[in-house]
Amino acid sequence: MKNAIFFFILLSSFLLSSQQIKISGTVSDHAGDPMPGVNVREKGTTNGTQTDFDGHYVLTVQKGVELTFSYIGYKNVIVKIRDSVVVNVSLEEDLQMLEEVVVIGYGTSSHISITGSVSRIRGNRIRKRNAPKNISNVLQGKVSGVQIRGIGALKNNTGNKVKSPLYIVDGIPIQKQYNSIVQSLKSEDVDSRKVLKASEAKSLYGQNAKHGCIVIQTVNGNYAIEEDENYARITENQFQNVDINPLSTFSIDVDKAAYSNVRRFINNGKKVPVDAVKIEEMINYFDYDYPQPTNEHPFSVNTEVAQTPWNVDTKLVRIGLQGKEYLNEELPASNLTFLIDVSGSMSAGNKLPLLKSAFKLLVNQLREKDRVSIVVYAGAAGVVLEPTSGNNKERIMSALNNLEAGGSTAGGAGIQLAYKLAEKHFKKTGNNRVILATDGDFNVGLSSNKDMEDLITEKRESGVFLSVLGFGMGNYKDSKLETLADKGNGNYGYIDTMQEAQKLFGKEFGGTLFTIAKDVKLQVEFNPKKVKSYRLIGYENRLLADEDFIDDTKDAGELGSGHKVTALYEIVEAGVASDYVKETHGLRYTEVVSGDKFSDELFTVKFRYKKPDGNKSIELVHVQNSNTQEMSKDFQFSAAVALFGQQLRKSTFNNKASLNDVIVLAENGRGEDKNGYRAEFIRLVKSINEKLVTDNY
Repeated sequence: MKNAIFFFILLSSFLLSSQQIKISGTVSDHAGDPMPGVNVREKGTTNGTQTDFDGHYVLTVQKGVELTFSYIGYKNVIVKIRDSVVVNVSLEEDLQMLEEVVVIGYGTSSHISITGSVSRIRGNRIRKRNAPKNISNVLQGKVSGVQIRGIGALKNNTGNKVKSPLYIVDGIPIQKQYNSIVQSLKSEDVDSRKVLKASEAKSLYGQNAKHGCIVIQTVNGNYAIEEDENYARITENQFQNVDINPLSTFSIDVDKAAYSNVRRFINNGKKVPVDAVKIEEMINYFDYDYPQPTNEHPFSVNTEVAQTPWNVDTKLVRIGLQGKEYLNEELPASNLTFLIDVSGSMSAGNKLPLLKSAFKLLVNQLREKDRVSIVVYAGAAGVVLEPTSGNNKERIMSALNNLEAGGSTAGGAGIQLAYKLAEKHFKKTGNNRVILATDGDFNVGLSSNKDMEDLITEKRESGVFLSVLGFGMGNYKDSKLETLADKGNGNYGYIDTMQEAQKLFGKEFGGTLFTIAKDVKLQVEFNPKKVKSYRLIGYENRLLADEDFIDDTKDAGELGSGHKVTALYEIVEAGVASDYVKETHGLRYTEVVSGDKFSDELFTVKFRYKKPDGNKSIELVHVQNSNTQEMSKDFQFSAAVALFGQQLRKSTFNNKASLNDVIVLAENGRGEDKNGYRAEFIRLVKSINEKLVTDNY
């Protein structure tokens, strides 16, 4: 009987698995261009994935189910799976949907118009000038708002530029995300260059060349793509002895760029650069259920202490801030200046085209009292839209639609012009902000990180805030963009998909654009009677000297409407042995004394902040006792993200925890997850875990 039951179970399992089918395919838009970041889901379940940069996806499902393909701004497509193993899908843009994608909207949306004009200089005008240094011609423009059609661009029979040609360099096809790197090849390194139009290119190189092909032979004949992405060096925080260093001081960080950037690497099947992993930004990407403030301060303070999931010898501390959330109609009038990079390096599909669609989501939220200006820069900077009311959406959309990429990158000149325009139309009681959108690849005029830091430090004195949005890959300059946001009293995000644009400009609209507290600093004092040692997880680029805490001239982070900030400490309690704690010699002249009246206190957190238009700090204090609690779901999830970040950074403090440990911890802390961001995180971790098994990631 037992054998029969076993056989039945085995047969059932076999039949069930035999009904499973691995579906793969490509998702493209109506023009045939691949679409990264499309959600592919088995209808009615959580089984799903996203397309990679080339629009490819792979998903195992049961026969007979329906797959839903969805992407913000496009109509959903539902396909029933029968016997096909390859399912290619084309999505159609839904302009009405794009206009209506607003979480808390106001004002009326107008139909997108493609009328209006932007000054342009076509290729035949460019060729009359001196020979360019690069394949993508550089035009030092002298006309406000000039957009350049570079020599590297292909045209169809009507003279219009076609999309994303295929580059063949020394016989090797180049993936489209690296086109901007190839376009920066110096002319002296190129032996020959041949342009093939679509029909000929497609017959030779297949579907990938459907928009034409540029065949390049270099002088050396051995060209290989070398990615030119820059990240600031991060040295991981170590455990600190409380007897010697009882204070931990740092600036808050509401930037979230690191998580979406890390996601981009994982979705493309690539290793994540260690210094691209900023653990605090990964933790702060997610929403946590902190209570709204109930007193005169613009944020609430929340603390928890629990057993560290990856180390039985330590405790984990969570400190959370919740910024006061305002309804959109309560927010002051905005004076926004869009500063948009239209240089040649922005031509890729995940740069300027994605940028334009993303900004339309923001435009749809503007009110009549809001004003928008647009400044662009390539070889030079120019104004393409003077201040325009938020209810004149057609005019703003038209200016965005007419932007095209070409030329070099005079980022410094663009920043100076944008701030000049923002200051000219400054609203004394309003929100004055420059929104910079770029890949950060500045190469004309002021361009180094130090140049940018000095320039932005000077400009922030005007009272104009800065938001920085990063786009693209291959030549992405994270370190420069982080510097701009940090020094410009602003925040920093990375947009890899329209879903991310919706998160920044829809769900987190107020936090992205409206500052409620600036120069926010935290200082934690640990009680040596209770804590032997501590380490701050992440925030390496945000550390401050202890004396900076009360110095109002020292810059720190900004908190936006509804923003949440989370910081985690791992601590070793007094009397607990740990390999991470190094013993120190006793002090001869200094004795640390903690009286009985503080015997139950684990630590004290002090906060200092300024009002958005203020110059003097306000301080508040929060004390945490030594009681250890069960981890809340939010605490478990933030711990899972921290552990994952430590593993990506090859941290010495993850205590040999595995990716399976991350998955279990994240699943336990997943909670309601109504927007699906936590489910996506779990999917990313699982995808790396699978890759570890198959490819030794």
